[in-house]
Amino acid sequence: MMTWRLYRLTELHQRIDSALRDERRRPFPDSLQLMRLKRLKLSIKDRLERLMRRR
Repeated sequence: MMTWRLYRLTELHQRIDSALRDERRRPFPDSLQLMRLKRLKLSIKDRLERLMRRR
């Protein structure tokens, strides 16, 4: 069973992943934006893992 919080974090993780792909496809990707998105994605992943361990 997926909780509301787990669902929202999973959805956010997917949106960040999509934004990363879009940024990488640009002719001149913004390295600072890529770094921010990667850091955010990793943070969300860590939160998801913590939630999964609690279950």
